[in-house]
Amino acid sequence: MKYVLWFALACNAYGADGKDVFTRRCSGCHALDKDKEGPRLRGVYGRVSGSVAAFPYSDGLKKAAITWDDETLERWLTNPEAMVPDTDMGFHVGDAAERKAIVEYLRSLGPTGR
Repeated sequence: MKYVLWFALACNAYGADGKDVFTRRCSGCHALDKDKEGPRLRGVYGRVSGSVAAFPYSDGLKKAAITWDDETLERWLTNPEAMVPDTDMGFHVGDAAERKAIVEYLRSLGPTGR
């Protein structure tokens, strides 16, 4: 029982860390529920790239047809320009632990944005 409690606390702490990292690293250009300089990100996990109708994506990202999951989000956050050469996102997250926290946080919001 002690290990179950420890695991639950560790997962909650990691989730909170992901939210914190998202806020610090991503919220300058992205929000969860509205478009800013970048598209809204609630529900991005499982969504196809370039598919928020109201957002003016680059042609490259519109055509990429990437489904955002752990692997593609990791690659994107590492180097968006290498993944989609004609992208408007020039920012990357160099720290692997921060990328993982952001991806976990976005996944925790679910594909439907719950």
